[in-house]
Amino acid sequence: MPRKLLPLGALLALCMFWALGWVRADLEPGASGLWLVSSLAAQTAVLGALAVVASGAALLRRAEWPASAMVLRATLVGIGLFAVPALVAIGGSGRVGDTTRVALFSLTPLFAVIFEPYLGINAAEGDESRGAFLAAMAAIAGTFLVFPVELPHSYATAFVMLLVVATAALIAAANCAAVRMARQSPSIFTFTAAASGSAALVLGILGLAVRQQAAGSAALGAWSALDVSALALLFWLMPRMSAVQITTRFLIAPLMANVMSLALLRPHVDVQSWIGLLLIAAGSARLLIAPAESGQSGLFRVGDG
Repeated sequence: MPRKLLPLGALLALCMFWALGWVRADLEPGASGLWLVSSLAAQTAVLGALAVVASGAALLRRAEWPASAMVLRATLVGIGLFAVPALVAIGGSGRVGDTTRVALFSLTPLFAVIFEPYLGINAAEGDESRGAFLAAMAAIAGTFLVFPVELPHSYATAFVMLLVVATAALIAAANCAAVRMARQSPSIFTFTAAASGSAALVLGILGLAVRQQAAGSAALGAWSALDVSALALLFWLMPRMSAVQITTRFLIAPLMANVMSLALLRPHVDVQSWIGLLLIAAGSARLLIAPAESGQSGLFRVGDG
């Protein structure tokens, strides 16, 4: 049982790392990192660091590198998981607010429920799929109660919002493909190196073409180590959990950030927000503990750990 619960603990740790990143301004008001760089450069550095660490681990363990076709698929997965979402977040930051973006990205688990029977390892039973769909819808409804979506005031804003929804669908599809590839790859280290390295390369090239002001700014410092650790946990989870379970991070991380903000700031919270938080928690829990494959019960898939 402790071994079965280890992936769940890792997922919660991953969500905690990201939640800490969102409230780091409240934890350290006025603090700055060692270097202030563009947002693209910061994400390139984090992904590049993970690629270097994973490559070193693969060399030390003398891991077998996958065939060129699998490397290409890992490259596409890395671009879909990290490069495209980063570009959309930076490009649409002036038109779509943070709360609206969080609410729209909560659609990712719902897309994962839809895509996993086609892109994942195995399809779930009909009843199980319907249960996961309803749980995802409940969690999304709760997220929309906590993070109200601002209605678009222009065609450009509406286009950016649709682009964010499309990005959520892309992330879900990439997660489904990543889970399959992580289990088929000769080594999780080589898969991690290929996926994170390709995303770092794409973001690095684009970062050189984007001005500092246009790309925003971010601080590199001690917090960046947490970001690298969070990404490492994400890749470690891929062979051990289903794509639906992994994408619940888009629900759990905002939930944790809200709980931490409530503990730090102690603002007044209305009934609607409390209902929303409860719906997020209940829907996420249902997605996590549900059997992931047909004919299998329990928290995680056979062969995890």
